[in-house]
Amino acid sequence: MGAERVHAYGAAAGLLGDLLLGDPRRGHPVAVFGRAAGAVERLLWRDHRGWGALHTVVCAGGAVALGAVASRGARRSPAASVALTAAATWAVVGGSSLVREARAIGRALEAGDVEAARARLPHLCGRDPDALDADGIARAVVESVAENTSDAVVGALVWGAVGGVPGLVGFRAVNTLDAMVGHRSPRYLRFGWAAARLDDLAGWPGARLTAVLAAAAGDDPRGALRAWSADARSHPSPNAGPVEASFAGALGVRLGGTLAYGGRVEHRPVLNGAAGRAVAVHDIERAARLSRRVGLLALGVTVAARLVAKGRQS
Repeated sequence: MGAERVHAYGAAAGLLGDLLLGDPRRGHPVAVFGRAAGAVERLLWRDHRGWGALHTVVCAGGAVALGAVASRGARRSPAASVALTAAATWAVVGGSSLVREARAIGRALEAGDVEAARARLPHLCGRDPDALDADGIARAVVESVAENTSDAVVGALVWGAVGGVPGLVGFRAVNTLDAMVGHRSPRYLRFGWAAARLDDLAGWPGARLTAVLAAAAGDDPRGALRAWSADARSHPSPNAGPVEASFAGALGVRLGGTLAYGGRVEHRPVLNGAAGRAVAVHDIERAARLSRRVGLLALGVTVAARLVAKGRQS
């Protein structure tokens, strides 16, 4: 069995496992990596970019190396290679958890229980929930679904197609490091710089593919492309901008604007402001369904691209 078929079968099985099983309740590999990265941080932390770069190299490089060793060990057995690819895909893809958390908040808002929705929001994103009303929470959820469709699903599938198991675990390692140390707090402004920049680079192809697929799978493809073209560059994130703008246009809503993180207020540009309406609670379910469609399309596109690339080489 060729490497392309191994990847296709394994990636499909892993994504199916995520859809049917979701994340493991205990001992999640990403949580294990996070604890290890935290231990390395305690040893290496200095208020300096160079030490932060070393932390990133040690943690992300170690994850890639482990993936490479595991792939080499399974290479002699096609069945073992498929199982390893499936397990790695299932471990790093987080689409089911994303949709589950979004829908839980949506159900609380539909029941009129804003306090329950506020309590649940930190499971999904880092917004300050206390100052948000129901519509503000709904907007935060839709934005998080859009961004994490790229980070937790599509980006992993892209790098899995490029680099196999090392690509899968390497992408998730970089993304996890960015979430841990890549923010602009006083402690991590310099130490987390390398992790944040590497995450921007690693997320670039997945974000563009996510934006394309959201336009293709959404209710308004032209609106998605128009919002992407007009508004994405105004977003402070080079990867979240295209994704959130495309989702906004595809759903016909406005995203962006004023938000609060960790006690600080940011005034971000409005995405799809000319054509969209304010986000409503029912848009959470629409965003969740769009995220599911984008993830399945991304599997097909990445597997097909790998097969085509192999055909051109032979």
